Amino acid sequence: MREKTPKGQGSRSKLRDYLNENVGIVVDSNTLRDVAGVSEWGRRVRELRNEEGMNIVTHNDRSTLKPGEYMLVDLKPIPAFARGISKETRAFVLDRNGFTCQMCGAVAGEPHPYDANRKTRLHIGHTIDKSMGGTDDSRNLRAICSVCNEGASNLTLNRPDAMKLLMQIRRAPSIDQLEVLKWLITKFPIQAKDLSK
Repeated sequence: MREKTPKGQGSRSKLRDYLNENVGIVVDSNTLRDVAGVSEWGRRVRELRNEEGMNIVTHNDRSTLKPGEYMLVDLKPIPAFARGISKETRAFVLDRNGFTCQMCGAVAGEPHPYDANRKTRLHIGHTIDKSMGGTDDSRNLRAICSVCNEGASNLTLNRPDAMKLLMQIRRAPSIDQLEVLKWLITKFPIQAKDLSK
């Protein structure tokens, strides 16, 4: 008799195998969704990156990638992070955030405003990702729905324009402005070198 694989493990294995076979090739979210065969494919990709140390990058990491594009850079593992959020912390964050997605405002259990075919399911997300030095402290956690968690928010939510972003950065303390500068230099190394000439 064949053993059942735990929920999610089958899709995670499929994604791992697919990405390993396509190292250095840009793949899109639709392809990964098809490979995984589940709606929560985005969570599985994050588990591969954060828990197994696969060097998977997105547009947040590389300016050459568009929203919804992913690439396994190489087979060399990067430091992986174990899940460390307790049930108590999860409950606290969900309650503090009013059981509402902090990106799109969807409420747990109600039809999702961007995907009416499914009810809103909330997850706990990091404000600053663990791979960027973020912690599992409740101050760095927020409620986020599965649609935003999968990256669909890149396509559906209005993005702030340059003026609004600049206003926010100008209002921030100097230490935060420096963090933004470091992030921009990391994301746009070629453009940063051109500006320094």
